[in-house]
Amino acid sequence: MTKNKIIVMMFLCLALIVAGCGTKTAPQAQAPAAGGEQKPADTQKGTKLDQIKKVGKIVVGTSADYPPYEFHKEINKKDEIVGFDIEIAKALAKDLGVQLEIKDMKFDGLLAALDSGNVDFVISGMTPTPERQKSVDFTKIYYTAVQKVVVRAEDKDKIKSIDDLKGKKVGAQKGATQEKIVQEQMPQSELKAIFKISDLMLELKNKKVDALVVEQPVAGAYLSKNKDLVVSDIALKTEDSGSAIAVKKGSPELVDAMNKTLDKLMTDKTIDKLVTEANDQVE
Repeated sequence: MTKNKIIVMMFLCLALIVAGCGTKTAPQAQAPAAGGEQKPADTQKGTKLDQIKKVGKIVVGTSADYPPYEFHKEINKKDEIVGFDIEIAKALAKDLGVQLEIKDMKFDGLLAALDSGNVDFVISGMTPTPERQKSVDFTKIYYTAVQKVVVRAEDKDKIKSIDDLKGKKVGAQKGATQEKIVQEQMPQSELKAIFKISDLMLELKNKKVDALVVEQPVAGAYLSKNKDLVVSDIALKTEDSGSAIAVKKGSPELVDAMNKTLDKLMTDKTIDKLVTEANDQVE
């Protein structure tokens, strides 16, 4: 019996030793794993600008139906997206030392694409309104244009003031600043919001709307090719007008880099030249 007891006691001691070793091993194995998980996270903490430079490509979102800012044009039998916004985007990519990829989409889907990471920045004649600034960051304003009311030439003498548009249909691009202008400054008019500017111009020509609110360079681009349309004498309040580039919230390094390029393009009057060249491209 004594011998058996000794054997049993030895087995119990051995079991306790093994169990004790096991409880120490688990934490020791977890500590390196936890540390190992932090290293990849640290390497991914680079700024948006760092990530773009590492990939070697920057993706811009735009709504290419807004000449002379951005629009489609056939060049050498190939459809191309052109416009002075696009030339600015090319200059930004060049200064960053990366390739530029262009994604064309509806205007009111641009900021959602930016938020989801489908594009790295948005350039599309976009005004940095307080509402938009809540969800994205903007560069400085690179171009300011006056808002204009476009009407049919035959109606120019009939539509000279906002009062003349009471009860009439006024078109504006859906999701754009002009839509808000119609809502706020022409409350007695009927707003007709459409995604594409080209479609809005057809609506006006076909007498489905009585007027359009568009930016001056856009009006100039279309009116140069459509002599039956003219700019009305109506004066609009456009204190918040102006175009800036949108980037994802919390990207100060990218904003700073873009502002440097914009400063250069504005200082040497390159943007003014690009606007003129883009207007000449409109068909």
